[in-house]
Amino acid sequence: MNHKIAVIGLGYVGLPLARLFATKYPVVGFDINKNRVSELNNGHDDTLEVSDELLLSSLIQKNPLQTEVGLFCSYDLEDIKNANIYIITVPTPVDKNNRPDLTPLIKASETVGKVIKKGDVVIYESTVYPGATEEDCIPVVERVSGLKFNIDFFAGYSPERINPGDKEHTVEKILKVTSGSTPQIGGIVNEIYKSVIIAGTHLAPTIKVAEAAKVIENSQRDINIAFVNELAKIFNLLDIDTHAVLEAAGTKWNFLPFKPGLVGGHCIGVDPYYLAQKAQEKGYHPEIILAGRRLNDSMGDYVATQLVKCMIKKNIAVNNAKVLMLGITFKENCPDVRNTKIVDVIASLTDYGMVVTTYDPWANMNEVMHEYNLESTNKLPQTKFDAIVLGVAHNEFLELDLNALKKEEAVVYDVKGILKSADGKL
Repeated sequence: MNHKIAVIGLGYVGLPLARLFATKYPVVGFDINKNRVSELNNGHDDTLEVSDELLLSSLIQKNPLQTEVGLFCSYDLEDIKNANIYIITVPTPVDKNNRPDLTPLIKASETVGKVIKKGDVVIYESTVYPGATEEDCIPVVERVSGLKFNIDFFAGYSPERINPGDKEHTVEKILKVTSGSTPQIGGIVNEIYKSVIIAGTHLAPTIKVAEAAKVIENSQRDINIAFVNELAKIFNLLDIDTHAVLEAAGTKWNFLPFKPGLVGGHCIGVDPYYLAQKAQEKGYHPEIILAGRRLNDSMGDYVATQLVKCMIKKNIAVNNAKVLMLGITFKENCPDVRNTKIVDVIASLTDYGMVVTTYDPWANMNEVMHEYNLESTNKLPQTKFDAIVLGVAHNEFLELDLNALKKEEAVVYDVKGILKSADGKL
């Protein structure tokens, strides 16, 4: 089979994947965001997942879906009609009630349904609950295309394992789980990924197995982090340094090295809700998964409360206090603000009557405003604060002179537990 690939969605997952496939195949990256497509065709990725040099080396100036190897980005549906492999890499968020929102996935499936032909394969990478690909997405492709699943067209599932901001564990260096809607298609999907993923692949027996494997990866991390977050709450009450405890316990070979913190991002803070939803549909109420989610979702308010306690001990007035929040992205050295739990801390501090200034050299200020209706700045404020909260461990923050930012009587609260001296830490 002469593979011609269209990648639907050019975000944190889709772009690195499209760039990688373009080293061996003709690839069109498709996205409905015209500004994003224009930016990429000009050789810049504002997610910083693909360097300008690497992106420019992959780009070609015309649609390659004839014979030429390379990457072409487009928002025009006509440009992906000649593909025979469609890979969907759109987000799978939750709504305000923490219920799975498949809207981006359904719309992407409609897009593929408009162009898919007999013999083509559609592969999903978005994290979903077991069954979503075949029960929710494929019927949409069938309805729009008029084709029959596993007769006229086929499907695969290969869950993304992108770690935003990680320049060491890039897409080609992370082992990939693959699957197909038939054994033959499973083999084809596996070979496609195997041809570019140097870490290798694992062919799962069914699509549902691959879906389940992905969703439990992040659920497991979520539960483990919830455990150490609970430990942090307990040890704070006992006046014991949580990080010192974890360091001591970590001397045993099989102790898992998780640390307390705010659990946000596009995966860990979301995926457990997908599995919980499917379980509840089948009549089972998942206790451990949801308990872990509740505890981790409570940590923003907990951080704010701990800061207030530190301020009261120093006789610092809470109402109208000026607070500097260092960081708003969901993780360090990365511009990704999706589902960041820093906003929970800011909301709680605001409820206490504090005035919060958010400084983050990595975050896009317009994106923060659009997503959360919050102002942020990329420039270090030239003023002094009653309290400073280290929310994200950006490298830039490790070099800051916090004394120059503090009032004479002030509190420094370290969410990440990396500062040598702080009045409080998680």
